[in-house]
Amino acid sequence: MIRQTSTPADLSSNLALDSKGLSELRQGAKAGSPEALKGAATQFEAMFVNMMLKSMRDATPQEGLLDNSQSKMFTTMLDQQTSQNIAKKGVGLADVLMRQLSKTAGLSGMENAGDSAIPEGGFTKSMLDAAKLQRSIDAAGGNKLDTASTSVAPSKSRHAHVRAFADKLAGHAEEASRATGIPAKFMLGQAALESGWGKREIKGANGASSHNLFGIKAGSDWKGKTVDVATTEYVNGRAQRKIERFRAYDSYADSFKDYARLITDNPRYEKVLASAGDAAAFARNLQKAGYATDPNYATKLAAVINKTLV
Repeated sequence: MIRQTSTPADLSSNLALDSKGLSELRQGAKAGSPEALKGAATQFEAMFVNMMLKSMRDATPQEGLLDNSQSKMFTTMLDQQTSQNIAKKGVGLADVLMRQLSKTAGLSGMENAGDSAIPEGGFTKSMLDAAKLQRSIDAAGGNKLDTASTSVAPSKSRHAHVRAFADKLAGHAEEASRATGIPAKFMLGQAALESGWGKREIKGANGASSHNLFGIKAGSDWKGKTVDVATTEYVNGRAQRKIERFRAYDSYADSFKDYARLITDNPRYEKVLASAGDAAAFARNLQKAGYATDPNYATKLAAVINKTLV
């Protein structure tokens, strides 16, 4: 069955928070009509508002009796709909984006120009690049939103291996963040700690990667693929080498998805989800929940998040 593509009007009907939604924005922008471009800019306005709401949620204590993974999911859905409603009425950001992004792409006067004013691949790439979007907002005089606690933005100050690791996995981390409420930066930090920034990935006897970035072991209830490798475990505070069985995945995306399921479905990690607004508390509650046996796990994880992924 052939999937019908969205019309320009469809761009403002749903909040584009995944690869499918962004793909539809790209197709709409390629159409070149003012309506399609306005719809795409409105979507970015909605995404911007949603990021602000998420930051506000993260800064609010979440230790109430009614706070759990289910309530977080419905709160996220409510924030997404609220963001869309606000963007439809407009706060002025969409207009600023259209003016600024047209200058960035060398399209001055684009607002009043026809389809011929839009170069193939130029304007759409600027619109769909999150880093360029933030710089455009700043250059246009808008308020800069601090998204350090919720997403992973490019940083020239990082070492090359850190940038490469983040660039490779940020998309998967953002998707898992939407499913769990845990900032993408926190999950990237944990994946970095567990895998040595990808240099010490768990591999099978044939050298193939298990794509297991979080060191999740395969218990009796695990029905998927596994690999047996030597690992360091701490027993009564003393390090010991053991052969353990770990889960294996077909891709890094599957690794992040399984981690998200583990954290949200297992009651032992409720406090981890509740402390997703603070890196130190997040790391500390992970260790208390028994995620790792290393007595210094929380300190190491918090250091990676706060000192490296900035």
